[in-house]
This record gives sequence, C-alpha cells and structure tokens, in this order.
Amino acid sequence: MALTESEILRVYGRRAEHYDLTAHLYYVLGFREWAYRRKAVGALGLRPGDTAVEIGCGTGLNFGLLRRAVGSKGRVVGMDMTPEMLEHARARVAGEGWDNVDLVLSNASDFTFPEGVDGVISTFALTLVPEYDDVIRRGAAALAPGGRFVVGDLKLPEGWSRRLLPLLLPLFRPFGVTVDLGQRHPWESLRRHFPGFGMKEFYFGYTYVAWGKA
Repeated sequence: MALTESEILRVYGRRAEHYDLTAHLYYVLGFREWAYRRKAVGALGLRPGDTAVEIGCGTGLNFGLLRRAVGSKGRVVGMDMTPEMLEHARARVAGEGWDNVDLVLSNASDFTFPEGVDGVISTFALTLVPEYDDVIRRGAAALAPGGRFVVGDLKLPEGWSRRLLPLLLPLFRPFGVTVDLGQRHPWESLRRHFPGFGMKEFYFGYTYVAWGKA
C-alpha cells in the first residue's frame, strides 16, 4: 500500500542524515542514480539566467547540476515537505556559498509555482505524491513558452524484466517505494498537459526520464 504523507515524512525524516550515502550505494546494483539525475537536468535544456524549480529537492543533490545550467545570474528554487531534508539542503547551499538557491518548505500539492519559470524538475519524488497530475498541470501553466517539466523516477517495466520485481522492490522500499506506486504514471500526465513530449527508459525499464515542453 502506498505510504500516506505522514508516513513519508517519517521515512524521509529518519533517512535525511544519511540520504546521500545510501542513495549512492545503489551503484553496487548497477542503478546509476547520479547518471539519471544528470540526464534529467540535461533534459530541461536550461540556459544561463533561467529559473528552475525542483519538486522534492531533498538534500539538494541536484542543486549543483541545476546551478551549473542556470549560472550565477539564474535562480534555483528547491521545494520539499520534509524539514530534516531541507536542513541538509540548507547546509549544502551555505557550504557552497550559493546565493541564488531558495528553499521552500511545502508539500507538492500546495506549492505555488512562480510565474514564468523556465524549467520544473522532480527526480525520485513525484510518484510519491498522489496529486501528481495536478502538480504537473499547475507546473505546466506556470512555465514560460518553451519551458520544460522533467520527471525522473521509478516505474514498473513491461516484458521479462518485470520478473525481477520481487528482488528489487525490497531494496527500494526503505525510500517509501511500494508496488502500488506502479499504478501512478506521471509521464502520461506530461504527455497530456504538454504539446511536446519525450521519454527514455533505463535500468531494464525500472526508471525513466520524461519531459513535457510548453
């Protein structure tokens, strides 16, 4: 059964301190999380001076990539609903001396998108949000012409690799992943709410990067 918001808060509140380390450990299984994050940020097509919003920014693992794309004159807005995760994100921002990264404590369903942003991204977070379709709809309405909304996340594959699910699911369960989440398809929302759409799958179809272009 998919976790409730309060359960997700508890899970990620507990995992915040060691989130970066545990996320990178999946490389042992061939799950190249950092590579998927880079592909997701690259799919935004950001330029210097742009503004990017991240939904479910966690500890800020994507901030360096996003900041490199928008440059010192651009802006990055990171939103997360878990105070403990944002504490680590705030420490990362302060430690790097980034003065163009803003942090917002909010859940995705209540977040107010700034108008005219150039890119919205969510990696390994949006599928946890039951209202993901409405989040994508509102994000699409806030984007400047030509802006992109990118989602990188987990999914259930088709074909033979689905037989690996009993082996892989326990490894991702500590991050709130349940088999019920396979019924949520954010990429279909991107296809529905944007005139332009693209998608690539990785890791035997268990993860993907999808984008909608305004």
